[in-house]
Amino acid sequence: MTTLYGYFRSSAAYRVRIALNLKGLDHDQIPVNLVKGEQRGDDHLMRNPQGLVPSLVLDDSAVVNQSLAICEYLDEVHPEPALLPVNALERARVRALAQSVACEIHPLNNLRVLKYLVREMGADEAAKLAWYHHWIAEGFTALEAMLSNDPSSGDLCHGDTPTLADICLVPQVYNAERFECDLSAYPTIQRIAANCRTLPAFQKAAPQAQADAS
Repeated sequence: MTTLYGYFRSSAAYRVRIALNLKGLDHDQIPVNLVKGEQRGDDHLMRNPQGLVPSLVLDDSAVVNQSLAICEYLDEVHPEPALLPVNALERARVRALAQSVACEIHPLNNLRVLKYLVREMGADEAAKLAWYHHWIAEGFTALEAMLSNDPSSGDLCHGDTPTLADICLVPQVYNAERFECDLSAYPTIQRIAANCRTLPAFQKAAPQAQADAS
């Protein structure tokens, strides 16, 4: 049985849950509580030396880390339904949208960065939220333009079927909402996220639907 080690509010683990659900792949989930520091335990560091989630442990005990690598691995091994378009240029667009979230927005606002701001840099709650809101606005302004100005956008990020771009977008929108970011300037992002959230694979992957939700 394939096992996903993750945390219910982790954007990166959320992405992989969506991908597994879209593929219809049976899997176990084992929570790693990031708030309690379980990601730094010896057992987890053996799976993921970075001390991050998610980690996907395969039936043969091989481990795949990093959410985008996991999603593309799943797409290669289980090609239907595809998470990336067939056309090379379209694949590049979907990857660019996904990476604009996973490589540009999310790393600046993940839990360990926010903790460092508070514990090591002395930021108070207001300063922490200002940091978070700033980088969401920077990233979502660009992402909104990428989506709204391209005819390849449809009901979802690329056409009308879920891709790697949607898998990355929805968790980031969830986090922006959780931190009470003003999303009124991003109607395309909001529309696409709302469409994704009507799909069972996204609903089942939502943080509030996880066994470790608190």
